[in-house]
Amino acid sequence: MTSTASSKSAASSADAANRRLRTLSTLLRLRPYVKGAYPRLAFGIFIAIIGAFVSLTIPVVISWIVDGPLTTNDLAQIFPAVGLVAALGVLEALLVWLRRWLVLQPGTHLDGGMRKGIHNHLQQLPVAFHDKWQSGQLLSRAMSDINTVRRWLSFGFVMLTVNVITIVVGFTMLFFWNPLMGAVFTACSLPMLFFGIRFDLRYKRLSRASQDLSGDVATSVEESVHGIRVLKAFGRSSFALDGFASRARRLRDTETRKGAAAGNFTLSLTTLEALAYALALLVGIYLVSNGTITVGVLFAFFTTAAVLRWPLDSIGFLLQLTIDARTAIHRFFEVMDEPVRVDEAAVPVELPATSGSLVFENVSFGFADTPAGTPPLLHEVNLDVRPGETMALVGLTGSGKTTLTALATRLYDVTGGRILLDGVDIRDARLADLRTRIAMAFEDATLFSMSVRENVLLGRPDLASPANDEEGAVAEALLAQALEIAQADFVYSLPDGIDTKIGEEGLSLSGGQRQRLALARAIVMQPAVLVLDDPLSALDVTTEQQVEVALRRVLASTTALVVAHRPSTVMLADRVAVLHEGRIAAVGTHAELLKDSALYRHIVSSENDERDGRDLP
Repeated sequence: MTSTASSKSAASSADAANRRLRTLSTLLRLRPYVKGAYPRLAFGIFIAIIGAFVSLTIPVVISWIVDGPLTTNDLAQIFPAVGLVAALGVLEALLVWLRRWLVLQPGTHLDGGMRKGIHNHLQQLPVAFHDKWQSGQLLSRAMSDINTVRRWLSFGFVMLTVNVITIVVGFTMLFFWNPLMGAVFTACSLPMLFFGIRFDLRYKRLSRASQDLSGDVATSVEESVHGIRVLKAFGRSSFALDGFASRARRLRDTETRKGAAAGNFTLSLTTLEALAYALALLVGIYLVSNGTITVGVLFAFFTTAAVLRWPLDSIGFLLQLTIDARTAIHRFFEVMDEPVRVDEAAVPVELPATSGSLVFENVSFGFADTPAGTPPLLHEVNLDVRPGETMALVGLTGSGKTTLTALATRLYDVTGGRILLDGVDIRDARLADLRTRIAMAFEDATLFSMSVRENVLLGRPDLASPANDEEGAVAEALLAQALEIAQADFVYSLPDGIDTKIGEEGLSLSGGQRQRLALARAIVMQPAVLVLDDPLSALDVTTEQQVEVALRRVLASTTALVVAHRPSTVMLADRVAVLHEGRIAAVGTHAELLKDSALYRHIVSSENDERDGRDLP
């Protein structure tokens, strides 16, 4: 039995040591973000320690006053001594102010570095990552979690360091004043360690659950706001509210349990502290009564204990803040540790003066988290889009058309084979160069909360901020041309014309208007290769025909890969590639495929039936 108990005790001690080690290693991951702010942080901690020592000096002065000037009623000594205590108090207040001023900058330095770091990393992560993660979870990590870490560094870390030193020095002083009272006070305080370990075990689980639930609540709000039209149209606002309320209740219950755990821990500490004061006071009175110690020593002992009251009382709060920070850091690095699978080449290859040749050689693609045995989305795709040629890509729903177009600009990276742009493997080119040579317009047109001009010129920062009037005139001409080709002249009738600020994601515009602006954004790039993922799907028949006529001028000198669902879009192409179950089934002109490919005839027939049904009143 004894052996078993000893084993359990040893295991418990080892687990506690491992937890402390994990906590320390997690917190140390902040070093790159604090770099450059170390001097102020270190000096702030030093000033805080000096302030703690100043407060511990006051009991020494009080002991001298009680045992010296007060016993002799020597006013010539009493007033200077009282003035010394007041001066020490003022000095301590000034040091507290200086400490707060010093540690403020490291916290904001950390805050800015972490926010910039996670935003930059999110931009570099592949689209597959964003397909899996809820935006609310990412938002909570970039906002509330970083706020928690900043508060911990600016206050929790500094005060935890200072308070530990204060407690060690303070308890040493208690033993100096009287070993017996010091031993009694210490013995009553030791159980705090047990309650601290138990609190850590419970609170860290609640902290993680609370922060995850905060992300869920943020996601619920975001989805409700973005989907407000759908919810109102279907009368499902109450459904969204019920989902939000359910998540909010779970968060509230978790926060309540967190508060209860923190309250119970604080109650335990306060009870032990009160017991320590009471028993030490009884022992002190007994020692004074038999002449073992003086009244001054008793005063000094309890003045020192009073100085230790804040460090002891703050243990619960600081431990709570440290656990929250540890959880926040862990959540932050869950994102930061995600590998950037679309990497720049170690030695990038310069793309030649491009003619726009785009070649897919034995291209395969499958998501990294796909279960074993699942066939890839694309398998050994071979396709040669010649310079200046328009290639239409057709296929039934789910055949992999959108995925194939996303590979061209490395939104995803091929898992087999390679894609060549003018003879250069696109993985060997700089991403910035690649994405200026290939422009995309998506079916799901995304716009940003800025002006029409800024949205259309998003891919041309050189035109967005012209250096002189000549460049400004060129920018205006290209902008007007792109808007004309995309049949987006409606922007001139907006309240402020092309400088009109559009709402979040462009929801103040119709779907067709958003698609036309997205198409103009791709055209104004003047790319060597234009990739269009069914960018006309939301247009009416008349506007579609007008856009197609204007597009012929652009496509005459540009290599284009166009995902087509409508026969009219197919007619823009020089050749057509049929994608079926992740493979290229046939390539040829529209007439050739109608003659030779039963699959193509089936696809065209399906699209015609769908189009006819869509046009019915």
